[in-house]
Amino acid sequence: MDEKQTNHLKAYGIAYWILKSDIEVDWLLNYRGGSFMCKHSSKIQNELVVRGVSFEIISEAQVNAIVNEIASPAVNYDIMKLEKAPRIAVYSPKSKQPWDDAVTLSLSYAEIPYDVIFDDEVLNESLPKYDWLHLHHEDFTGQYGKFYSTYSNYPWYIEQQREAEETARKFGFHKVSQLKLAVVKRIKAFVASGGFLFAMCSATDSFDIALAADGLDICEHMYDGDPADPRAQEKLNFENTLAFTNFHLSRDPYQYEFSDIDNNFPERGLVQGNDYFSLFQFSAKWDPIPTMLTQNHEKQIKGFYGQTTGFKKKLIKPEVVIMAETKSISEAKYIHGILGKGFWTYYGGHDPEDYQHNVYEEPTDLNLHPNSAGYRLILNNILFPAAKKKKQKT
Repeated sequence: MDEKQTNHLKAYGIAYWILKSDIEVDWLLNYRGGSFMCKHSSKIQNELVVRGVSFEIISEAQVNAIVNEIASPAVNYDIMKLEKAPRIAVYSPKSKQPWDDAVTLSLSYAEIPYDVIFDDEVLNESLPKYDWLHLHHEDFTGQYGKFYSTYSNYPWYIEQQREAEETARKFGFHKVSQLKLAVVKRIKAFVASGGFLFAMCSATDSFDIALAADGLDICEHMYDGDPADPRAQEKLNFENTLAFTNFHLSRDPYQYEFSDIDNNFPERGLVQGNDYFSLFQFSAKWDPIPTMLTQNHEKQIKGFYGQTTGFKKKLIKPEVVIMAETKSISEAKYIHGILGKGFWTYYGGHDPEDYQHNVYEEPTDLNLHPNSAGYRLILNNILFPAAKKKKQKT
């Protein structure tokens, strides 16, 4: 999985396909970009050829040499055994939206199966069927992405609001914000009981904002029919959140922003040519989880925007692990934490290969980006639930 790999993204799909065949895969942390190793079979070899994924056939002696090299305390390597293909769900509305989703793009391109679920499935207790849940461009505050000033008269916005209000009524809620809060609480419970949560773009900060605003009205009249609580800011409960603390809400209903968590226009002061974030290096033997999540063939990754682009470091809770940052502007791009028996990861931005993806733009064609380092971070998370540290021979 280093620079010699012709298709990094489809390699994850191969690893998943092997796991679905009840064959274990060893993930060689930090070894040649975080490579995969499994027992040879002609069926696997044929699938690698068909999907255009680079591979090497090695002898038993070479395997032992690699294992011994990885075991050495002098190198920052380790072996993580992948045992079972995780069951994957993507939280997304059933109606089509005028933007794409980087995770579903990467899953489809890598040929990794997933189910689409939304509020009905979450509230009807379907989450326990899955190991891994993805949230993307979603607004859990009940403000419809704060698109009101630009898109409130567009058919897709009107339909989105109609569907959300209808679902809220169906489950006995008077407001969409109350519906979304109930969904957020179910998802939080899913993580605490051992689930894996991965969120991008506005699903990151709006998730935490909804938790902090439990029992408060932070929506103005155009979103829920009555004014917001003027004292909502001082009533926020940051103990409820996963990642962020001491943030301030954006109270302007016409502003395309939820809070000051996001490091977005114009304060970042970066442009496409100089916007990069750096992955932290962790100890593979002592910090295997962040090591898995940051596996890559590049350590400097091209930056990219979203409604939520990156996170102000000063507003991140101290127990949260920052895995990537743009140091010059004190912005965290990729963060991770533990909740109960489960894990969550937040990744800022919308599309790693589209610097400033706009509504109505065509989806990114990943055939043009098979070695995308930014997309690899997404796929690291997909295999994460399959991992179990392998005991070294003594």
